[in-house]
Amino acid sequence: MRRGEVAVGDAREVTVVDDLTRTQIVMYAGASGDYNPLHTDEVFATQVAGFPGVFAHGMLTMGMTGRALTDWVGEDALLSFGVQFRGQVWPGDTLVTTLTVTAVHEDSVDLAVRTTNQDGRDVVVGTASARLDA
Repeated sequence: MRRGEVAVGDAREVTVVDDLTRTQIVMYAGASGDYNPLHTDEVFATQVAGFPGVFAHGMLTMGMTGRALTDWVGEDALLSFGVQFRGQVWPGDTLVTTLTVTAVHEDSVDLAVRTTNQDGRDVVVGTASARLDA
């Protein structure tokens, strides 16, 4: 993002995953080392924990959201990024991230971050800030 080329209200919407698969969830478990059976074991998730099935790691959702963010502002420009997890993400979900500029400072920009599922329900909400290029 370049100084003078960004304004409050500027936004970007990105589909970060279309039809999340169980394979993607298990691949994330392997990459992260987080083998919690809620994310990988259907029998455990349903019969022991009482969920309808396995669901995605919160950090997988945050990571996909973060990728949308760095694709817009640049990896080297990101100064901060924090989220709250608002809903579970299930196999088959489609997630859309919306990034909205909330403030423009001399050398940085603040953004609202929101990822929703195909039903429009929030799964991640947060904020970020990024350095502006001259």
